[in-house]
Amino acid sequence: MNSSTGQPIQKMTFERMPKPWVTLHLANGEQVTADRVHVGKPAPGKFIAPVEVWVTPKG
Repeated sequence: MNSSTGQPIQKMTFERMPKPWVTLHLANGEQVTADRVHVGKPAPGKFIAPVEVWVTPKG
C-alpha cells in the first residue's frame, strides 16, 4: 500500500512475516522501505492472514 495515497501498489507473497524496517523491491525495480505492517484476520476456516505492508515510494 502506498502510504501517501492509501492505494495498493502490488501484491507480494511472503514466506515469513516481514519486519517493519524491511527493504523491498517493487516490480518496477524501485527499492522502498516499509513504513508499517498491518496484519488482518484470517478468513473463517483459513490459517493464512492477509498482511498489508505500507511503503512510501520516492517518486
